[in-house]
Amino acid sequence: MTQTILIYGATGYTGKLVAMQARDTRLAFEIAGRNATQVTALADQLGVPCRVFALDDPATIRASLAGVTAVLNCAGPFASTAGPLMEACIACGVHYLDITAEYKVYALAQSWSARAAAAGVMLLPGVGWDVVPSDCLALYLAAKVDQPQRLRIALQVANSMSRGSVSSVGEILGVGVLARVDGVIAATPDAAPARFDFGAGPVDCTPLSFGDLVTAWKSTGIPNIAMFVNIKDNVLPEGVAAMPDGPSLDERLANRAAAVAEVTGIDGTVVRARIDTINGYSYTPLAAVAALHRVVAGRIEPGFQTPGTVFGADFAVTIGGTRIIDMG
Repeated sequence: MTQTILIYGATGYTGKLVAMQARDTRLAFEIAGRNATQVTALADQLGVPCRVFALDDPATIRASLAGVTAVLNCAGPFASTAGPLMEACIACGVHYLDITAEYKVYALAQSWSARAAAAGVMLLPGVGWDVVPSDCLALYLAAKVDQPQRLRIALQVANSMSRGSVSSVGEILGVGVLARVDGVIAATPDAAPARFDFGAGPVDCTPLSFGDLVTAWKSTGIPNIAMFVNIKDNVLPEGVAAMPDGPSLDERLANRAAAVAEVTGIDGTVVRARIDTINGYSYTPLAAVAALHRVVAGRIEPGFQTPGTVFGADFAVTIGGTRIIDMG
């Protein structure tokens, strides 16, 4: 049976990288988006079919998913695109994947898990740099202690962002500072900064609300989870309109990415590890397309899932240039 993968938002900066990786790995796919001129031009360049539709009419979205097995959403901000696409996917029996870091999308996918499972649909947000490395790192560490009780994760943003990422940052900041406390998401506006070592010595990290507050809970069951970020100089642009679509290849090659996690067991034992990867914008196309190949091969679990729950704790390190370093 022929399976059709649809990459929505393929004309954006990361979407193009994903679509090119899909072509290079001989994935059978189509691309989609709302701008007919851009979508058809990219489809001609890639030599693949395309579909043109916006996400403002549920009936149009459902009709546009005819014959599709799974959708990979690359169109941000995902707070605007994920809901309509997930709703249509559940209605049409189509699996949903995306590459977001936005907390709201994970919370929504989790809340719709039972609906999706009843329809035989997998909701798998976060098959890019966030959250694949951090999710798998959390699973790796959780297995090293007895009854893990506390998880802290810190991400490092090392190079200039794409325009799409900047719009997503606004969505992430908009939810305020959250943490998972005794299994429940809670506002923690007074959360203190922390210091984490990404390989060059400890640096200051700011509390922030990423999707791992949902995914790490799903993957590990750890009841207390806090997220942090370290942002290097010159990462955030002064004006979005004047910025390039995203970092150049040279910038990506010069800036690797890392995440650090710390897990505390019930007896107070603390374990730490770092996952080093290629640049996040280079990692995301590789991880997302690897996930799509697994979906085509039948690696599917209905309902809300995480990269670790459906593909295993070692999924992150199957991406070239990735390694986990134990830190004691």
